[in-house]
Amino acid sequence: MSTVLAFILTLAVLVVVHEYGHYRVARACGVKVLRFSVGFGRVLWRHQRTPDSTEFTLCALPLGGYVRMLDEREGPVPAGLREQAFNNRPLRQRVAVVAAGPLANLLLAALLFAGVNWVGQEEPKPILGAPLTGSMAERAGLRAGDWVQAVSADGQQWRELQSLAELRWQLTQAVEQGRKLHLELSDAQGHGRRSVLLDTDSLGAHEIDAQVVSKLGLGPAFSEPVLGRLTPGGAGEAAGLKEGDLVRRVDGVPVADAASLRELIRQAGQSEPARSMQWQVERHGQMVELEVRPKVMVDAGRKIGRIEAMVGAAPAMVLVRYGLWDGLLRGVERTWDVSAMTVKMFGRMLVGEASLKNLSGPLTIADYAGQSARSGLPQYLGFLALVSVSLGVLNLLPLPMLDGGHLMYYLFEGLSGRPVSEWWQTQLQRAGALILMLMMALALSNDVARLTGLH
Repeated sequence: MSTVLAFILTLAVLVVVHEYGHYRVARACGVKVLRFSVGFGRVLWRHQRTPDSTEFTLCALPLGGYVRMLDEREGPVPAGLREQAFNNRPLRQRVAVVAAGPLANLLLAALLFAGVNWVGQEEPKPILGAPLTGSMAERAGLRAGDWVQAVSADGQQWRELQSLAELRWQLTQAVEQGRKLHLELSDAQGHGRRSVLLDTDSLGAHEIDAQVVSKLGLGPAFSEPVLGRLTPGGAGEAAGLKEGDLVRRVDGVPVADAASLRELIRQAGQSEPARSMQWQVERHGQMVELEVRPKVMVDAGRKIGRIEAMVGAAPAMVLVRYGLWDGLLRGVERTWDVSAMTVKMFGRMLVGEASLKNLSGPLTIADYAGQSARSGLPQYLGFLALVSVSLGVLNLLPLPMLDGGHLMYYLFEGLSGRPVSEWWQTQLQRAGALILMLMMALALSNDVARLTGLH
């Protein structure tokens, strides 16, 4: 139920803001607005202050909305109102009215990102777990417990980091832009600063996917290899392990972090019976030697080991919050970066450099809306901002039936001095409708594949 409500709220906010952008600028340009509708189909609620004022409606199908303006192309217009008809306004005003919807979404995104910065949220500190064996991160010299203090594109201008999420965003941008990324590191206490270079430009990738993530090999947030709650009668309890045990060594090899310990446990269960392991744990300041034999389980069709206990302490967290001006600037910057990345992704999908699986539809949006709403206000605001950016950029694409398509008509009119003919508009509308239907079908199929685990 929460997922449905979060999805409806997301759509309502984005649609109202988008259409209000059209409505507000139309009114400012002297265009008469006949109807402001949220949703399509049967009218559930309507309000009209006077017979000559704008009619506001709420309709049964809440998957969009529209602003209907007075226009001679859609019906007869009384002589006294012709000046207020949209088609009779100067070209610059028509451009402003059409562009106002997508721009309102981008403005909303900037304010939402700024709101997240102002409210603040708890995020893992950029202290890394052990990198994957043989990965770029390991070759660069990253180790478990490294604290990434700052990043740089050229090794000269450095940007300080507050959270692991910010580090991952910088990595994503480096991969997308095909450039290297410098990291300034220290230990978990902030001592012993050093710099390393990630050759992210050598990946030859244009997007972050599972394969690129594996090649990068950047570890998750650092988590001490401490045991939490044990399942009564489970393999861990049977071996004599206790909650609070800090695992120092396994088979004589030091354990770097919780992620490394979990991997060792999984590997021990690949044989039947599971391989016995010699653990050295620290318990109340004393070292205890134990023999641990994980329980063999099947996960995704392969055998793995489990000790039936929580493995790993909670990562170090930090409250990421910015002041009024700094938070607003970062919100605008984030909106610009996400918009540019979205445009590049559309372009790469068009030329075949990026997978069409990146397209998402209403099912994925609904799922993420529910998840973010349950996670808290900052997470939901951030999700809403991302969707608002996507909606703004999508509507600016030069496709007929979208705002960007109408802007292309006006560009032609401005260059040629005459509007696009009705015949051409009809043909382009048909082509645009076909393209949009194909995009919607593909996005919906991607949604189904994600939710059913086929991707």
